[in-house]
Amino acid sequence: MTLISPSLRPAILALIFGGLALSIMLGLRQAMGVLLAPVAQDTGWSIAGLGFGFALMNLMWGAAQPVAGALSDKHGPIPVMLGATMLAMSGLLLMNLTDQLLWFNFGLGILVGAALAGVGFPVVLGAIVKRTPIERRSMFQGIGSSIGSFGMFAMVLIAQDLVDIGGWHFAIWIAMALMLAVALSSIGLATPVLSPGATPGPSQVDLQLTEVLRYASRERGFILLTLGFFVCGFHVAFIATHLPNFAISCGLTAEAGAFGLALIGLFNMIGSLVAGWMGSRIPHRFILSGIYGLRAIAIIIFMSFPVTEWSLYLFTAVFGLLWLSTVPGTNSIVAILFGPKFVGMLFGIVFFSHQLGAFLGAWMAGVLYEIHGDYDVVWWISIGLGVAAALVHLPIKEEMSNQLKPAAA
Repeated sequence: MTLISPSLRPAILALIFGGLALSIMLGLRQAMGVLLAPVAQDTGWSIAGLGFGFALMNLMWGAAQPVAGALSDKHGPIPVMLGATMLAMSGLLLMNLTDQLLWFNFGLGILVGAALAGVGFPVVLGAIVKRTPIERRSMFQGIGSSIGSFGMFAMVLIAQDLVDIGGWHFAIWIAMALMLAVALSSIGLATPVLSPGATPGPSQVDLQLTEVLRYASRERGFILLTLGFFVCGFHVAFIATHLPNFAISCGLTAEAGAFGLALIGLFNMIGSLVAGWMGSRIPHRFILSGIYGLRAIAIIIFMSFPVTEWSLYLFTAVFGLLWLSTVPGTNSIVAILFGPKFVGMLFGIVFFSHQLGAFLGAWMAGVLYEIHGDYDVVWWISIGLGVAAALVHLPIKEEMSNQLKPAAA
């Protein structure tokens, strides 16, 4: 008697190996915020100049994501993830060898940014969706997001220790070595996908990619989802990039900021699991609306009191619960609207909006910090965006797109 149903084995393998690769790449992205202050101090480059590189990384991540998702839909996730590993190692090597801000930002913004797309949510969660029965899909996406979140917790703490021990160059050399683990993990995704009959939904066997793109551009729910995810990107990139420097600006230590980022990763594991579990019981649009509304409330409370180490830790723990818990619901709605066949590419489009917001959040925060000497304006912008995102998700209908119903018939 086997403990694991044979029908679930491909999904579980995708969770384990895809989750490990996602964990390392999300950890790499989160740990980059630890480098902002030491790189600026060591090189003399401005926070705004470096912030542009971090913003470019988020923009490139988003721009490359639909391409990575489409390639994964067509050829499978393994070649996409292997290519991403090579890009990441090239970008990290350039960051370590150059003494010019332009090339540092090219390595970080273009090469590492593109690599993040190749081992991002659309590729990894798309692989999980295509191997998971529909009744377990939301929960398995929550588990995958949670596994990925562990890297955000662990690698930030490790990165801060590595910087303290050997400097930021040393930390980047270690990051390059970790890319080998991503390459090895991709092999674990060599498992079969479910047959079309095992995944109820619109019949897309005869649909072409261009047709699905045309349908998506006319689907109100898809457009609203895309607008809402822009806000998620703004929030997470602003905080992930600037929290250590924000802590320093408030008279705290860089270690306090790094620990705050680690707490986000730790509590995001819980938030992603809970969001995935709730997704099988509560409409996803209500979950997403609640998450964005709670983010706005959390920032308002945080800004209403003096910033101390403990208030920072409490805020980051709460925000961690709301961090990437948006992902299972967002990806699930995409699959509900259009089915699983093109979920990697379509979620990649939604994720591009996320990264447009991330570019703006990371870059604008650096500019406004240089102008005002603090991040207050960015926090208040984040509150307004959170309220807007809470509202735009409410009209979304969680059912097959009307444009596909004739095709399904």
